[in-house]
This record gives sequence, C-alpha cells and structure tokens, in this order.
Amino acid sequence: MMREVIPDRVSIIVPCYNSEAYVQSCLNSLFKQTYKDIEIIVVDDGSTDLTWNKIHRWKEIKEQTTKTFSFEDRFYAVKLPRNTGYAGAINVGMYLAKGEFIAMQDSDDLSHSRRIIRQVESMREHPSLDMIGTSYEYFQDGHFEIRKREQWLSYGVSKINAAYKNGGHCVCHGTILFRAGVFDQIGGPIRRGVGVEDYDFIARCIAAGMKVDNLKEPLYFYRRHENQRSREFFRK
Repeated sequence: MMREVIPDRVSIIVPCYNSEAYVQSCLNSLFKQTYKDIEIIVVDDGSTDLTWNKIHRWKEIKEQTTKTFSFEDRFYAVKLPRNTGYAGAINVGMYLAKGEFIAMQDSDDLSHSRRIIRQVESMREHPSLDMIGTSYEYFQDGHFEIRKREQWLSYGVSKINAAYKNGGHCVCHGTILFRAGVFDQIGGPIRRGVGVEDYDFIARCIAAGMKVDNLKEPLYFYRRHENQRSREFFRK
C-alpha cells in the first residue's frame, strides 16, 4: 500500500557519517532554500566523531534565531546505533519522508539556494518525469571560491536512458529529486555492492521504465576532501 504524502512538500535526506567538519554548512545551505515547503531528515549513521553534537548544536542555534521554520515537524535527526552503510542510512530517511518529493543531499556538500525550487518547477512543467538531477560545480575543501563545472553528466531523457542501459553513469546522486512514488515502487538503494549503491538506485529506476533527466544549471556544490566516500571507492 502506498503511503500518504503531503502535497508540495520536499523531504531532503542527509545521510552522514563522521561529518563533523561539514554537516553544519551543509544544513545551512538547505535552510536557505527559496523553496520553503521542505523537511530536513538527517540520519547519523553511527558516527564516532562529533557529528551528532554538531547537528544538535546547529538545531539549537537556528531555533533561537528564526521563527519562520517549524523544527517540530520539519526537522528530524536520527542517530543509528551502529554504522549500517550508505544504503542503510538513506533507506531510514526515505521511510521517514512525508513529502510529495524526496531529495538527496550529501552531508559534506552544499546546495544552491534555488536548487529545490528549480527542480520542483521542472517536475511540475514535465509531469512525466520521475526524477531530476542537476549539474554541479566542484571545489577543493577550503577554496569554495575556486570552482569547476562537472564534465561527465548527460542531459535529456533519451540520452540518460541509453547511458544506463549500456552500463554508464551520468546523474549525480547527491543532486537528485524524485517523486515519492519512486520509493514506493522500487524501494531505496540496496547493498548490492559497497560504493555503488547510488548508481544502482538510479539504474533500477530507469530499468523500471522511469524517466530521469538533469537540469543544466549548476545547483549543487561538490566538496573534494581526503575523507570523502567517493575518494575511498573510486580514486585509489
């Protein structure tokens, strides 16, 4: 049975593990979204550093300084008792999501203030779309002012469909926003292979006949640093 969803709301899922240096700036970028009907769901995947403390300190400060965001029903922080892995943390967040749309956000990255509103607008303009990502810019930690544009994404439903059917990859998982029904239909990412859960989730969407596209606007900022997950699996 499909879950009831709150129309227009976007549930933004932030899985994090040992992200004490970055999680507050990540949450700040979501808090500044021009699209206001959002809920933020942070899943601390058994961090062993001060990530959990940083999350709650951020919440305390924002609660004291803003009256326009209801933390009681728009901000959820969950700490898992042990590290379950990237897929496990995301699935917890997806189960908690109440929005018509679900968006992803990696805890060490940032989103442009207009990211969510542009993605929702695009989904409204193209009701046949099931998922939409965006272009992004990447920067070295500590040097946000020096950013470069990604060069590996594809644009257009047919091009993206063909790429994944041929084993390619051309959508950045951290940028995606999709209809909640996607999760109801195929579930979340699975632990088929550590390090490729994000690719597998998008590939399964396309294999199920769903339409996926990317916005050409760079609405996401990808931080490069020594401890990032992608470096562990793909840059050895």
